[in-house]
Amino acid sequence: MVVRVTIADEPMKERLPLPDGYGALLGAVKERVRTAQIRAGLAANRELLALHWDIGRLVLDRQQAEGWGAKVIDRLSSDLQAAFPGQQGFSPRNLKYMRAFAEAWPDPAFVQQPAAQIPWTHHCMLLDKVDNPADRLWYAAKAIEHGWSRNVLALQIGSALRSRQGRAVSNFPATLPPPQSDLAQQITKDPYLFDFLNLRDDANERAVETGLLAHVERFLLELGAGFALVGRQVHLQVGDQDFYLDLLFYHLTLRCFVVIDLKARDFTPEAAGKMNFYLSAVDDRYRQSADAPSIGLILCRTKNRILAEYALRDLNKPIGVADFVTRLVETLPKTLQGAVPSVKEIEAGLSPVQGHPEEQ
Repeated sequence: MVVRVTIADEPMKERLPLPDGYGALLGAVKERVRTAQIRAGLAANRELLALHWDIGRLVLDRQQAEGWGAKVIDRLSSDLQAAFPGQQGFSPRNLKYMRAFAEAWPDPAFVQQPAAQIPWTHHCMLLDKVDNPADRLWYAAKAIEHGWSRNVLALQIGSALRSRQGRAVSNFPATLPPPQSDLAQQITKDPYLFDFLNLRDDANERAVETGLLAHVERFLLELGAGFALVGRQVHLQVGDQDFYLDLLFYHLTLRCFVVIDLKARDFTPEAAGKMNFYLSAVDDRYRQSADAPSIGLILCRTKNRILAEYALRDLNKPIGVADFVTRLVETLPKTLQGAVPSVKEIEAGLSPVQGHPEEQ
């Protein structure tokens, strides 16, 4: 006997057994819906950027042709808000951003490029913080690649990420095949900025390691996309001796283990030899047939680049050497201190940047 439950005298439909392949159908439909939503969002963002560029171009051209001053923007803002009541985006500040946007990107085809995928407020930040067009495109591309929020974008710009990316001393070209060596170099930085630790300059390796893992989200953000933490103080027994890796990661893009050795002192050639030994042990104990060769990264307080290059030259394992800084703001010249976020700002999660136009 079939029992029916009725609500307001209407019988509920019986759930029929699912036919074979229904799960695959449901998954495919969901994927199509998500893809359409993403495309619609990107299209809307491109249209918004195109509108902002057009408005900025009109204002810029008329100011240049007629010699109008900045006060015309205030009047234009008032008239547009009266014509489109309730519609945001026509404040004097935002109109000035539109003019700057059109001036920074004189070719209208820009709004059809991949950089147009980032939100308007990201573009406003790039106009505020980055003077060089090539640098703006680089940060825009990274924001798209990694899905950076506006606050993360501000952090990366403030820490001068582009000038640090791929700068570690390494022997990757000699120890890895070309595609892998190029990718491995790009995951490095020099220096690494661990300002969120706020440790004393004489802190030892264990204190640095403990501090990094206490702020693991900030640590992973500074390392970059693709790093998955495997463990800390990972035990290796070789012969009858015990050894411990400071930090062991797996990189999801490179498909390899990454050993990080922290040195709270100057780099020495002995550190490179020890890392070469660690990588041999990791490859022997952990590396699977589908994994690429493990990579070592030595992070030290300071290094002599020539000394590091000599130390790595004839080693057969891929190793990089870079500096790390834990108290950057306190040690920077006063004229540069505003270029990077303070420890308090970072630990507070970076409050929204002031002076940007309203969200669209």
